Amino acid sequence: MKIEIRQARPEDAPVIAEYNRAMAAETESLTLEPGRVIAGVKSVFDDPSRGLYLVAAAGGQVVGQLMITYEWSDWRNGSFWWIQSVYVHPDYRRRGVFRMLYSNILERARQAPDVCGVRLYVEEENHRAQRTYKELGMSRTPYQFYEVDFVLGKAAR
Repeated sequence: MKIEIRQARPEDAPVIAEYNRAMAAETESLTLEPGRVIAGVKSVFDDPSRGLYLVAAAGGQVVGQLMITYEWSDWRNGSFWWIQSVYVHPDYRRRGVFRMLYSNILERARQAPDVCGVRLYVEEENHRAQRTYKELGMSRTPYQFYEVDFVLGKAAR
């Protein structure tokens, strides 16, 4: 199995949106509205300041993905890259696809002079993912995550 890691292209948007919906259903039992998700994915391609997608492709088909968004840290005078929208097609899980995506991001981040680190958040019951992140050398932080979500959260109801 030859896996190619590359920056996503606009023509990858439909599969990225499909994988985002699958990930939300699988990890949080959420049903995302298809039109909203595809518009959100396309907006990253339209405005690179929002982030970037990396994909893993096998035989020309996208089999995994992640998105990077940016957070400025005044304490560090640099940006954290946040890993989001992680998904690996079920047929390709436990084959190192996420590890390859993560390694690529780490390499890119280390080469970028304004990047001070890489972060991600994970659903608290997703223990398999947490083990993977620890195995890759990531550390759990003492921070907890709070939000007001106007689209999918309690504020939307």
